[in-house]
Amino acid sequence: MATGDASDPRIAGIAKSIRVIPDFPKPGILFQDITTLLLHTKAFRDTIDLFVERYQGKGISVVAGVEARGFIFGPPIALAIGAKFVPMRKPNKLPGPVIAEEYSLEYGTDKMEMHEGAVEAGEKVLVIDDLIATGGTLGAAIRLLGRVGAHVVECACVIELPELKGRDRLGDTPLFVLVSSA
Repeated sequence: MATGDASDPRIAGIAKSIRVIPDFPKPGILFQDITTLLLHTKAFRDTIDLFVERYQGKGISVVAGVEARGFIFGPPIALAIGAKFVPMRKPNKLPGPVIAEEYSLEYGTDKMEMHEGAVEAGEKVLVIDDLIATGGTLGAAIRLLGRVGAHVVECACVIELPELKGRDRLGDTPLFVLVSSA
């Protein structure tokens, strides 16, 4: 289990910048709102810097960002480490040929897609999203990338909701998080 170094003062600043909204989008949910992190330029920069420090020089050639908030963090990380950015999208959002992976939701299923040929066999991939809850989305990303022969080095998230045990759905793929809600 890899998490950000709690003694690093940047982690505390990031955690403080995340607004928690009770009962959104439904009663009983404590929504972790990263939009407030984006308003604090130091916390936003620190978030990107911590990920870049971890992945610089690791031979990662692809940063795959999970829709939608993985699109916020993924591109600056990819640019900083010299990797390409690949968006992993909801169905029917990407033009041209795609490959898809279905995954389970609380009530039904959904799909994740990426362009055919965007990731090649043998490439080392970092999968990035803002938050891991149940792990369904990240698990689908790992399976989709595995189908094209890529190696997912690690999944990275700003926030983890550990009580939902999302790590358990990632198999052997390591997970790195900056802030735990526990």
